[in-house]
Amino acid sequence: MSKRPIGKVDHIGIAVPDMDQAVQLFHEILGGRFLNGGDNDTTGIRLVHFDFPGFKIELMQPLRDDSILAESIRKRGPGFHHLTFMVDDVAKTVEYLHTHDLPTTGTDLSSANWSETFLRPSATFGALLQFVSSQLRWDVPNEAVSLEDVLAGKVVWQDYIACLRPGATTPTTHPQ
Repeated sequence: MSKRPIGKVDHIGIAVPDMDQAVQLFHEILGGRFLNGGDNDTTGIRLVHFDFPGFKIELMQPLRDDSILAESIRKRGPGFHHLTFMVDDVAKTVEYLHTHDLPTTGTDLSSANWSETFLRPSATFGALLQFVSSQLRWDVPNEAVSLEDVLAGKVVWQDYIACLRPGATTPTTHPQ
């Protein structure tokens, strides 16, 4: 890979201890448009994505004390968590970064919906950097779920697609 691997900045991740308070700030006060969200039961994290002019914010709340995000908040407090770059090919990006003596971590190429790798903050002046390729659109609202359903825990990620949990009632239809 001779050219830079970065396609564009996709979003900034912010670790929050209380999603309701964070939603009040980023959605109700600052006017972020709800795009998507849901619970990752494997990692124990609830995610909510908001669109702003020219960028997106991903709010991340730990759902369990043993989640890696809960540990991050205990160590560093809430706030900036990561910066995500979109790339064409995560495997080639890993190779490119390795040629520059940058060791990646957390590489997962198992899904075309979301392949990723990371550079640790120790290698990037304190910022966790995430590199992602995806066949999905992440810049348009997911009409199948509402912000209210995400906050109520009714939405879960299945292969990186936000879906109603089995047995959850139909999505609430409130304006976003």
